[in-house]
Amino acid sequence: MKTAIVLVLACVGLGFSLSGAVGILRMPDLYCRIQCSSKTITMGALPALIALVVGEGVLSSYSSRALLTAFVLLLLNPAASHALARAAYKTGVPMWNGAVRDEAAEARERRDRERRADQDENQNQDQEED
Repeated sequence: MKTAIVLVLACVGLGFSLSGAVGILRMPDLYCRIQCSSKTITMGALPALIALVVGEGVLSSYSSRALLTAFVLLLLNPAASHALARAAYKTGVPMWNGAVRDEAAEARERRDRERRADQDENQNQDQEED
């Protein structure tokens, strides 16, 4: 029974890893690839690590290391993916032409318009006071 559980978990991890590898090759731009790779790392490694815990037993030294690795992956992988995508966006890596919309650019334009309107209003008030 334990062997069957380990085998199923290992196959699930392998399946996610293979589908993620295909996705990384087929995605059109960096941002889609980052999203695909973060899902691959999380959903491919976690079942394999859980399979190690089940196979070795919960109290073995390998299991504690596997659980620590799984915890670190769950904690740091989303933050690392976000930081990588944000750095790419800030340095001007272009998005795929088929992207629905660039919400960050829209928000930045909206803030810039509001800032310019506030500056114009402040200048008008200063001129009226003089």
